[in-house]
Amino acid sequence: MPAAAGGQASTAAAGGQASTAAAGGQASTAAAGGQASPEYVLTLSCPDRTGIVHAVAGYLLEAGCNVLDSQQFGDRTAGGAGRFFMRVHVETVAGVPVTYDSLHAGFTAVASGFGMEWELHDVAVQPRVLIMVSKAGHCLNDLLYRRAAESLRIDVPLVIGNHPDLAPLAAAHGVAFEHLPADPGDPMSAARSEGRLLDLVAGLDIDFVVLARYMRILSPELCAKLAGRIINIHHSFLPSFKGARPYHQAHAHGVKLIGATAHYVTADLDEGPIIEQEVARVDHTSSPADLAAIGRDAERVALARAVRWHAEHRVLLHGRRTVIFR
Repeated sequence: MPAAAGGQASTAAAGGQASTAAAGGQASTAAAGGQASPEYVLTLSCPDRTGIVHAVAGYLLEAGCNVLDSQQFGDRTAGGAGRFFMRVHVETVAGVPVTYDSLHAGFTAVASGFGMEWELHDVAVQPRVLIMVSKAGHCLNDLLYRRAAESLRIDVPLVIGNHPDLAPLAAAHGVAFEHLPADPGDPMSAARSEGRLLDLVAGLDIDFVVLARYMRILSPELCAKLAGRIINIHHSFLPSFKGARPYHQAHAHGVKLIGATAHYVTADLDEGPIIEQEVARVDHTSSPADLAAIGRDAERVALARAVRWHAEHRVLLHGRRTVIFR
């Protein structure tokens, strides 16, 4: 079972350009043609013990890779179970015949020796994301704008809505839209919609799903099939103010802070592992409409960060929590 949330990255398409290295480092150029060297991200978790970093770095050196960025964390807390987490971003050394397949195959022995759960991703491959919406379009518009501005490296082949309202917005960004209604009065309607969703996830080779204010509850079965692959934005700090009209609830309680929480979806409603939270200070002069407007900004920011970190393979699941290498 992979440690990082999300599916195994595929090999880059021919001619794909690698992105600039993390942490300000520039990717080196190969001698032939001046093309950027291929880059890969390795994520792993395993029981903590001595020698892990040495083994990983040693293998990458022998395989012909240069480490651009390396982050690690050992959880020594009582509930952490002595778990070690690591994310390494590498580039290949010019002239060394390293491929995704060779790097992946060679690391298997290292991973087995330490009992690692791990993934290897080609940086040049943009994750394919399916976005689900209802009627509110602020999060969808923000994600598609960031994608077009190239500040969010994701490929969005399709937007799904349980209402048709946001089809024009998706079309304005050049993205296909499919209406999948879920009739509360028809017990089979949700099952048909979720079946169609799973078919689309498989058929479009979707890496993960984003609920951009999608206002329907997903079944436990669907949550299990896409575990660690569905990101939701919730309009408050979890688990406060669940259900309808959350900003009216917040106003009635006289809150001084409002916010939004991006998290992975589980069968426990709005209680999945948290990826990011954004806050804003308010006071007694703020009406429910003011709180909702401020909240929409918080939702956009929190969701965009969560999607970016997941797409860059910076989020590793740790039980009900997450480890995030920023």
